[in-house]
Amino acid sequence: MEKIEMEKNRFGLVGKNISYSFSRGYFSKKFKKMGLSDHSYENFDLAQIEDFNALISESNLKGLNVTIPYKEAVIPFLDDLHDNASTIGAVNTIKFTEKGLKGFNTDAYGFQKSLEPLLRPYHKKALILGTGGASKAIAFVFDSLGIDFCYVSRNPDRHQLSYSELNDETMDSYQIIVNCSPVGTFPNIHDKPDIPYPHLTEQHLLFDLIYNPEKTAFLKAGTTKGASVQNGLSMLEFQAEKAWEIWHS
Repeated sequence: MEKIEMEKNRFGLVGKNISYSFSRGYFSKKFKKMGLSDHSYENFDLAQIEDFNALISESNLKGLNVTIPYKEAVIPFLDDLHDNASTIGAVNTIKFTEKGLKGFNTDAYGFQKSLEPLLRPYHKKALILGTGGASKAIAFVFDSLGIDFCYVSRNPDRHQLSYSELNDETMDSYQIIVNCSPVGTFPNIHDKPDIPYPHLTEQHLLFDLIYNPEKTAFLKAGTTKGASVQNGLSMLEFQAEKAWEIWHS
């Protein structure tokens, strides 16, 4: 009980099956380094989004991160949205304010900061593998950078591609490929998105939002073809720092 009393500033991650969480380890280390003994960071593993109301009634909560599969589903539970989050249609950071809960999206910021140093003049078009909440932030960044993009899905809507439609012509046209799907995440480290890897070249850039393992099968396949590769760790670090900034603004 004594520890709980000390923790006047509680933060945490909302998601499902999140024992692997990057955020808890990151913020716990950050709080310790900053000497913030009255701060804590917890995993809030919700079986369903309807459990969110019970969570936010708990005491001393100051801010939350949101991950798969609730980045879109959490929006109806919020009182306000930052402009970026509203445009993107997905929330990964929540601030507790005097006027209620406000949703933000720091995924876009994190992705852009991580991506920009890797961009070259020939990186004109991008494929986004997956259509979940994280993919919306990626699309937002490409839009803002003037990079044309197309979604790839197992169940494509209009203007989207299926994996079976990807061929040498597609791969030649799209030089950036971003994996926003969970395919390849630990423990299924030998899995990778079903794209035609033989058609990758040195001009391709493969970005995987996954950070565990550090080098996914998707990225390894790109490396063997000479492509540039980047995992999701730096993106996570950038978005976490932006979340911290939001919570304390």
